[in-house]
Amino acid sequence: METLIIGVFIIGYLAITLEHNLKIDKLIPALVMMAVSWALISFGLEHFSQWFDSSKHALLENFGLLEHEEKMHLMEETLLHHLGKTAEILVFLLGAMTIVEIIDYFDGFSTIKSFIKTKSKKKILWIFAILAFILSAIIDNLTATIVLISILQKIVKERGTRIWFAGLIIIAANAGGAWSPIGDVTTTMLWIGKKVTTDHLIGYLLLPSLVCMLVPTFIASFLPAFRGNLVTTDDDTSEESRPRFSSIMLYLGLGAIVFVPIFKTITHLPPYVGMMLALGVVAIFAEVYSSGKFAPTTPTGDMSSDHDSAAHHSPVHHSLSKIELPSILFFLGILMAVGALESLGILFGFANTLQETMPMLGTELHHEGVSDLVVILLGIGSAVIDNVPLVAASLGMFSEPINNELWHFIAYSAGTGGSMLIIGSAAGVVAMGMEKIDFFWYLKKIAWLALIGFLAGTLVFFWTRTLF
Repeated sequence: METLIIGVFIIGYLAITLEHNLKIDKLIPALVMMAVSWALISFGLEHFSQWFDSSKHALLENFGLLEHEEKMHLMEETLLHHLGKTAEILVFLLGAMTIVEIIDYFDGFSTIKSFIKTKSKKKILWIFAILAFILSAIIDNLTATIVLISILQKIVKERGTRIWFAGLIIIAANAGGAWSPIGDVTTTMLWIGKKVTTDHLIGYLLLPSLVCMLVPTFIASFLPAFRGNLVTTDDDTSEESRPRFSSIMLYLGLGAIVFVPIFKTITHLPPYVGMMLALGVVAIFAEVYSSGKFAPTTPTGDMSSDHDSAAHHSPVHHSLSKIELPSILFFLGILMAVGALESLGILFGFANTLQETMPMLGTELHHEGVSDLVVILLGIGSAVIDNVPLVAASLGMFSEPINNELWHFIAYSAGTGGSMLIIGSAAGVVAMGMEKIDFFWYLKKIAWLALIGFLAGTLVFFWTRTLF
């Protein structure tokens, strides 16, 4: 039965990668894969000898001895656990995306657009890469990607050029998220799980993550896609042409997102709670300001039907209608399907097999049997299989104390390794949805840059860990 479930995952994964060839939206195989995997688990519950308790991060070796009712109860609890953890991410994502759409409703991103005076593709590449690296550490890599691609869509009109920028934004955002406890889901897991502290995480990973961003960006700046200047348009972005509250909503929206980790630190509540508070506050101002949105550019007594409709339309409802729901459902399917593999201990067993069979590479970590190569493969594996369950499994596998270099290497590998495939990270999945980036285009054009950055940062980490 386990082989059958693995087969379903492989077939579903192939269907996702061949989305454009099959003419089937990627969310469909993701949802089918999720449902079929859990259905097979339910049907074959009596045949499984082990079960991975996600809440305790440990295998239940006596699972086969339990009564059927106990197994069903445990399966339901595990399913709810995975749904709860997935829902936390999705609700957080919904809040962040809605705030971004509200900012866009007031044309807030034109404020940042007006700051970028250069038309040089190379300079714009560096501006966006640095912004992605910094913003992702503050507002997490997922939200940073949403914000920057939204700005990018205002600046770069040609889609063929824009997806190149988006690819480098993914690499930079994932690199920036790796060195911050709130920058990526996996680093947040390690932080909440008391495996790393903020000061040590920054000390270990800031330099490797920076190199992971700088090297691919430097190489890409010499590629044909980033030569020359952008094609100018007649789009007017002067102060007079923007709605009255565009700048206010931009700063309010980004400030509300930045407040989320502060709220979490103060209250110790999950990040999505703070994001919902942030959304509520932004929505209040959006509703108040919406009636005056078009006042500066609309002649008195002569308002067009479109402006009249927009002025009386709730900005929150409008923003919710523009959210990329297929990406949300795709994320749901992928995480829940991987949760099925994790529940059966398949990921746990795979990691243990690697641990036993892989040779030591370079300097050993302070744990018998754990090699650098295992953690590097975990990073590469996070591009294929979501990094969240891989890190979750590692929390139960290893017993190193807090701030051991093993946890920091896992944080770096899982955080940056996902850049090697478009569906290997939340930032990539969102960018894929926003720009309709083809899986194989990313594999051919961007994956090698991400791999070089990942390996360069790894070499730097081998040096930084000797400093502590």
